[in-house]
Amino acid sequence: MRLFKLLSVGCLSLISLASHAETLNNLYQVREPVSSQAPDERNQATLRALDTLVLRLTGDAKAAQSPGLAAIRKDPQQIILQYGYEAGPPESLQVDFDPASTDRALRSAGLSLWGANRPSILGWWLNDSAEGSSLVGDGQASATPLRRAAQHRGLPLHLPLADLSEQIVATAPNLEGNDPAPLREVSERYGSDALLAVHAKEEGGQWQATWRLWLGDQREQGSAQGGDPAALADAVMLAVSQRLAPRFVAKPGVATEQLLEVQGMNLERYAALGRLLEPFGGQLQRVEGDVIVYKVNGSAEQLKAQLALAKLQEMPVGEIVVPPPVAQPAADGAISPQPTPAPAPNLRFRW
Repeated sequence: MRLFKLLSVGCLSLISLASHAETLNNLYQVREPVSSQAPDERNQATLRALDTLVLRLTGDAKAAQSPGLAAIRKDPQQIILQYGYEAGPPESLQVDFDPASTDRALRSAGLSLWGANRPSILGWWLNDSAEGSSLVGDGQASATPLRRAAQHRGLPLHLPLADLSEQIVATAPNLEGNDPAPLREVSERYGSDALLAVHAKEEGGQWQATWRLWLGDQREQGSAQGGDPAALADAVMLAVSQRLAPRFVAKPGVATEQLLEVQGMNLERYAALGRLLEPFGGQLQRVEGDVIVYKVNGSAEQLKAQLALAKLQEMPVGEIVVPPPVAQPAADGAISPQPTPAPAPNLRFRW
């Protein structure tokens, strides 16, 4: 294995990755509103935080009630690093969970995880209320509940500037339409992986919204309701998270062992690929020059979706690029038996 050679070459020639996926640094930090700092209230908020985290990591609304997590639910402190209170409104309990022990507990319960490397989302959010229509832009006060909801549900959300040129395009017909072309054109400068279009309306003191999400060639859509803008934002982000998660979370009993070959490696790409393959238990098998082979566990569709976040291009499975080991002469000049050829990769990609 010539991993040292790969790393050395990468040190000499680091190039910027054409990837917009983001690693969420606060994925294991959860905030839950509280009405007081009483012990009972804190315990209830801690359980809610655990439920939020499990849903955030698995995308499965029933995962928190898994029998394998009964001990954790009885004593969440065993996977908590620290907690504290944040002033409101509303006042919140912030719980910082330990990533290593949390992941270990969830996997021991038979649950598969969605890693911290997730598709970045550009949100086009149009609010209609008695005061009129307004496109939510980065830096506006109306952006705060959207950002909080995205963090709460484990989504890397970005918002546009909402300048005049974007307001002309981000109209209700375009946000509710099935053709993302108008939005994609004005979204190019932001370089996100996915587009989220939301048209929210206030009627009779209640908020409701229709939303559409485009990631690559795939589209998801739905509707949501909430008593106020914050509740609506959380409902939309929860729905989006649950639609995205199945593309990246390998369900128990569905994942299969795959050999993945990637060409065009260097040091920066080696680090990025390792992060992408974390949810699939990536194990390095062999390296030859700028070609690397990993053993991973997951469906081909989920692996392709994950690698698409880094803009890797799929190649046909054919000739093996990494050559098999060569037989070496023995000390007496005799030729040793031919080594067993390395198994061929199931999936092949290149940068």
